[in-house]
Amino acid sequence: MLRKLTLAAALFAPSAALAHPGHQAGSFLAGLGHPISGADHILAMVAVGLWAAQMGGRAIWAMPATFVGAMVLGGAIGAARLPFPAVESMILASILLLGAVVALAARLPLKFALAMLALFGAAHGWAHGAEGSSGGLLTYAAGFAMMTAVLHGAGLGLGLALQKLASMRLTRMLGAVTAAAGLAFVFGG
Repeated sequence: MLRKLTLAAALFAPSAALAHPGHQAGSFLAGLGHPISGADHILAMVAVGLWAAQMGGRAIWAMPATFVGAMVLGGAIGAARLPFPAVESMILASILLLGAVVALAARLPLKFALAMLALFGAAHGWAHGAEGSSGGLLTYAAGFAMMTAVLHGAGLGLGLALQKLASMRLTRMLGAVTAAAGLAFVFGG
């Protein structure tokens, strides 16, 4: 089982460079494209939705909303070129820790989960804002916020569908693969 998880994580390793250069800075389409241009963003954002599904209740809307809101704020900070210490490490930590909480089906207090998601969202947003800050920040931010919400929705929908199928095991396996990918990024990127 561990070998399968490691192999799955290794598949994501080539895109472990957390910066995604080559965006048409400032455009709505560039903002839409940024979150899906690297496995690091996709894994973390889908994991937010999976975890929200596991937590249930208010978490279903509060967790994705917190991440997106903090991400937009982080984007503004990045665009302003204000420092965000260890942003790359924080993005790596988000993949690893979000995968782990899904794998463990962790039921943390919602306030703690939201604080963690706000920190991770701000880090991802800083990376988006720093890369797309040369003009059109509002349209760029609208694009990356929208695609992030779509990725959260995909994770949430998948998590809720798996719950209806009584397949919490598969949800937890997806979390384990995400955490393993995070480890692959740490050691391979």
